[in-house]
Amino acid sequence: MKQHITHPIPPFYDENSEILILGSFPSVKSREQGFFYGHPQNRFWKVLARVFEDETPGTVADKKAFLTRHHIALWDVIEACDIKGSSDVSIENVTPTDLSRILKSARISCIIVNGKTAERYYRQYTEKAIGRKAVCLPSTSPANAAWSLEKLTEAWREAIR
Repeated sequence: MKQHITHPIPPFYDENSEILILGSFPSVKSREQGFFYGHPQNRFWKVLARVFEDETPGTVADKKAFLTRHHIALWDVIEACDIKGSSDVSIENVTPTDLSRILKSARISCIIVNGKTAERYYRQYTEKAIGRKAVCLPSTSPANAAWSLEKLTEAWREAIR
């Protein structure tokens, strides 16, 4: 059964953020944890750790320190929607996220969308509103089994570095 959910996690950024990474909408595990990419099978943190040749952060505090150290901002393209569990394909009745507060206060030079769902909603709602294109990278979700950790890391490294 679908629920209408408003994004429960505030954006993570500071004035030194240069890279903005946008997902679609937080998974059940991320909503429970209160921070982005909380599902243990999501490869997001492992990929970024490899890209930046850093330790994989474990706790939310470690993740925030990692993001700050590497000038990364995180948020999602959807502010609220009807969704069943964590299923991106079930998303309906979308309210897009307003990115203006991040873009006004941080030095974002690159916007990345994590996967095709985030890309679709970014293009549909956000790109024209802010006048900036985003780079779509392969999803770090465990549902994207076609991409190995090594292939994901190489694709993300190429875009970020």
